[in-house]
Amino acid sequence: MFDGPKPNEIEDWVCVLERSTEYEVEFAKNYLSNMEIPSNILSKRDSSFSVNVGEIALVYLYVPKEYEQEARKALEEIEIPSDVNEEEE
Repeated sequence: MFDGPKPNEIEDWVCVLERSTEYEVEFAKNYLSNMEIPSNILSKRDSSFSVNVGEIALVYLYVPKEYEQEARKALEEIEIPSDVNEEEE
């Protein structure tokens, strides 16, 4: 059964934030940058359409795996919960 969109798996990087608006992800990226946490944005937003909901509008923020916990904690401090389901090990 279809489970909804999921962030891409990128070697040595982990998705810490998923939003449908680019400005939220840009804000989080800038915040992490100020804390010297490297990050990259992957946008799946279809610029042909002015849509900011659904699968064609998702924007993801990735950090290197070694910065995951630090990044998640920082995002919690500014009240941006990560919406990305953490896998239980």
